[in-house]
Amino acid sequence: MANKLIECVPNYSEGRDMEKIEKILDNFRGKHDVKLLDYQMDPSHNRLVVTVIGEPTALKDAVVASWGTAVELIDMTKHEGQHPRMGAVDVCPFIPCRNTTVEEADALAKEVAKEVAEKYGVPCFLYEDSATAPHRVNLASIRKGQFEGMAEKMKDTEMWAPDFGPATIHPTAGVSAVGARMPLVAFNVNLGTDNLEIANQIARRIRHINGGYRYIKAIGIMLEDRNIAQVSMNLTNYTKTAVYRAFEAVKMEARRYGVPVLESEIVGLLPMQALVDCAEYYLQVANFDPAQVMENRLLEEE
Repeated sequence: MANKLIECVPNYSEGRDMEKIEKILDNFRGKHDVKLLDYQMDPSHNRLVVTVIGEPTALKDAVVASWGTAVELIDMTKHEGQHPRMGAVDVCPFIPCRNTTVEEADALAKEVAKEVAEKYGVPCFLYEDSATAPHRVNLASIRKGQFEGMAEKMKDTEMWAPDFGPATIHPTAGVSAVGARMPLVAFNVNLGTDNLEIANQIARRIRHINGGYRYIKAIGIMLEDRNIAQVSMNLTNYTKTAVYRAFEAVKMEARRYGVPVLESEIVGLLPMQALVDCAEYYLQVANFDPAQVMENRLLEEE
């Protein structure tokens, strides 16, 4: 692999059709200077989350090619799923990894957005650290209205003209958000209830936008295949709002409804330190040093 590495975590609006998923993933397999690290699909969310890492130019080429596959295969007019979405490639963040900065990730994000808009006619909004206006920083603000409401929303050209691409949605691929950001943790907690409103209430109480924790974004989702409700979260800065704090907050709020927490799940990859923080908290480990992790010591020897 090349010396400079950037991570990308594109989210595609397809989590059920394995043939389509495999065709999207093929854009990342067997490529020079690009490595497919992980992918997870969820039929309830109807969403595919891919984690890929690579040298900037090679990564750009693979991501843009995958966009073309998604535009060809995914028809948003027929898409149904529990997760909010606005495009075939719903969101595509670029994250500095090795020997790279947020500024370099931002430059790559803008190159990708420009090429996607020109090549496939998909309008792209820049978000997070790439945002061109304060009201575009938060992905939820951009996505509000979802695919079905986006054409009407974009008529307000002063607020919602895309940063790249045509002034209205692609008829079947919708719109996309692209940008640079620091690593986040996609963390979900499944509840022992089929009452979606309880999950919604818990999400409202813990997320930042409603007065909860600064770095938690949360929504309630129904997992239809299991008939249980889920609190689905993005932790946008795990060093400021730890995974264990989000987990304990959900458990605390669930108790008021007499609802048990069944389990939690992590979507995609996360920094090791996020789990080390949890181990320190739950084990009450004093003066823990990451060098005590055997694998860390072995990496130092390489």
